[in-house]
Amino acid sequence: MSTIRLDHVSYAAGPEGLDATVERVSDALGVERVKGGVHPRFGTRNALFPMAHGQYLEVVEVLDHPAAANAPFGQAVRSRSEQGGGWMGWVVATDDLSAFEERLGRSAVPGNRKFPDGRELTWKQIGIKGLIADPQVPYLVCWDEGTEDLHPSLAAPAQASISSLTLAGSRERVRSWLGLDDPSQKVEDLTIEYAAPSGTPGLLTVRFETPRGTVTL
Repeated sequence: MSTIRLDHVSYAAGPEGLDATVERVSDALGVERVKGGVHPRFGTRNALFPMAHGQYLEVVEVLDHPAAANAPFGQAVRSRSEQGGGWMGWVVATDDLSAFEERLGRSAVPGNRKFPDGRELTWKQIGIKGLIADPQVPYLVCWDEGTEDLHPSLAAPAQASISSLTLAGSRERVRSWLGLDDPSQKVEDLTIEYAAPSGTPGLLTVRFETPRGTVTL
């Protein structure tokens, strides 16, 4: 099995909209946001907070665009925003999605974001439908070769890092979803804590090490 690692965490904008949500997150972390962009295939847009270790936090909102109604990612963002916003999910990266495509019985879908200078960041992802059905599990992304220098974690020097996630759910369920059958296998660069769900399972909190010390959102 290919190595998997934490890539990013996704926070859906609340009813106040993307900019106000980003400002609130920025104030809490004591770090500056970086302008993201539009995901035309998904009908969404985001803002970024680059983190250490090749990771990042994105704040994302759905657009008034037909793609948002058709693409599972747009559907997931809209659903979380309509619930008031907050943590939508976590994302792991791998260099080969074929094992996950085989296990889930479907193909990964392409994603892209164009930069003002004409460069384009492209990737493939799978598992959004799984996240919609069971928000404790991550979806998976594979960044296309040749776009390494466009990874969102490199959009600006990192001012903070992700130290741990707290999930409402089951360790066994998450490991099974990721195909971590061997106890020695793990998601690299990540500490996960589990809490018994009192409602819908999902990502409860993310702990950051910031210029202001440890901050939990």
